[in-house]
Amino acid sequence: MDTVKSYERTAYCAQFGVDNIGQEVSVCGWVQGVRDLGSLLFIDLRDRTGILQLAFDGDTPKEVFEKASAVRAEHVVAAKGTIRERSSKNKDIPTGDIELEVKEFFHLSASDTPPFEIEDDTRVNEALRLKYRYLDLRRPSMQQAIALRHRITKIARDYFDENGFLEIETPMLTKSTPEGARDYLVPSRIHKGCFYALPQSPQQYKQLLMLAGFDRYMQVVRCFRDEDLRADRQPEFTQIDLEMSFVTEEDIMRINEGFLKRAFREVLGVEIHTPFLRMTYAEAMDRFGSDKPDMRFGYELKDITNEVKGCGFGVFSSAVSAGGSVRLINVKDGARFSRKEIDSLTEFVKTYGAKGLAWVKLADTVTSSFSKFMSESEMDSILEKAEAEKGDLILVVADADNSVVFASLGALRCECARRMGIIPEGEFKFLWVTQFPLFEYSKEEGRLVAMHHPFTAPMEEDLALLTDDPASCRARAYDIVLNGTELGGGSIRIFRSDVQEKMFEALGFTEERALAQFGHLIEAFRYGAPPHGGMAYGLDRLVMLMTGRENIRDVIAFPKVQNASELMMASPAPVEKSQLDELGLRLV
Repeated sequence: MDTVKSYERTAYCAQFGVDNIGQEVSVCGWVQGVRDLGSLLFIDLRDRTGILQLAFDGDTPKEVFEKASAVRAEHVVAAKGTIRERSSKNKDIPTGDIELEVKEFFHLSASDTPPFEIEDDTRVNEALRLKYRYLDLRRPSMQQAIALRHRITKIARDYFDENGFLEIETPMLTKSTPEGARDYLVPSRIHKGCFYALPQSPQQYKQLLMLAGFDRYMQVVRCFRDEDLRADRQPEFTQIDLEMSFVTEEDIMRINEGFLKRAFREVLGVEIHTPFLRMTYAEAMDRFGSDKPDMRFGYELKDITNEVKGCGFGVFSSAVSAGGSVRLINVKDGARFSRKEIDSLTEFVKTYGAKGLAWVKLADTVTSSFSKFMSESEMDSILEKAEAEKGDLILVVADADNSVVFASLGALRCECARRMGIIPEGEFKFLWVTQFPLFEYSKEEGRLVAMHHPFTAPMEEDLALLTDDPASCRARAYDIVLNGTELGGGSIRIFRSDVQEKMFEALGFTEERALAQFGHLIEAFRYGAPPHGGMAYGLDRLVMLMTGRENIRDVIAFPKVQNASELMMASPAPVEKSQLDELGLRLV
């Protein structure tokens, strides 16, 4: 192997073009491929920007030619020479009009045969890719995603700095306040029997920063939640976090729309229109069955509870009499679905708790799974409510639990749109969802819990409900949704001590428990708290959507898999008994 005592790269591979023809340059990277044609030799050199062809011919010094002939894929090399025009151009790569006529060549390190080819169309399974993540990250699409993530992060820091925000770091070792997702706990060696928690968010710290007078805070921050994984969720993730004092919801929405507008323009060259559409939580659930609706297509829910409450079809009438509802979606042109496909949709909604799926197919003849139990006028009223036409497919879910109806149809409209192929590519539809419920009922705990967190302010007109009817109380909370994915969320915070006390009471906290968990915040609020609010974006989700990926693992350098393990380093892993002894821990 060669040692380069003095070496300076002129530029990255894809930064050269026809304007550089005739220039002496130096490049380095990995060998993507070698084409040995006897008297001619070509090496595709790859770095993080792309590929540049290295050319060796009869004018190449003999020792250079021989050294280059010995390299193979993924060997690390460097070369010096002159940029020249290619005789055989390659329109598939940005540097396809040029090549480097090599004068000096350095073979820096060899490589074993990789377990998979370093190219974007590799079909190797994800587990193997993640085990050898450092190789997987060499693939151009992965390098582009990580580079784009960097650009978005830089834009965030620049934009919020220009708008008066200070980036302030908050602690990674904090106090466990189990009112939300499950904490990751860290045992203390010095304080035996005591534990730190890794932050689920910097929520309390950033509110304390508002009390400290830093009226515009932001941070690109790591957060941790010990929860089950999904395609858009990881146990450790990154937030673009911010908080502002002396603001309303309108101020926070406006500043964040400006950030997203700039990020999409500078990164993707896409102009997004502001202000974004806004919709209350109640309207989103009623029309789309979801608090994060995809607005790129229709298939809105229609409530037919009144139309079927006294009908002869027991599935409908019993759901209504039990306090539930009956709702439908109209899949335009969906009559082309076969009975087998409709059966598969029935199985699909069952995963969301639905007991079944009723349907009407308006093909050349009208067929239905339930029409024989209905009068002609009842069927007519259903079709009228659905705005049905020939060629449509009406899908109906009934349940005594309204949340099951919403969840089932909310997911079904997205599944049908996917199967119908009507979701437009490259379109970005933003939505603010506002006025969430302040509380939700936890069956596991048998009590009301905060839908967001205990510091979310109630709507001013709902203040009295905190005491009288907390379940009906609406929050000054808002989520930002993009194409059916929640990008982030936030709220105006409680800043009055009397309101915070009522909030704790509604959550079932005793005064002692409130002081034990949040005493530092309660104490701080005695010293002049400004009105404040904020939000946080999931950076991973934002990058995923901007790159058109379906899984956030594809935009994180070293992600975890479904069981929260990291395959490359094989973590989590057992530790030495001496380490446990030092911490005063014993495994049971």
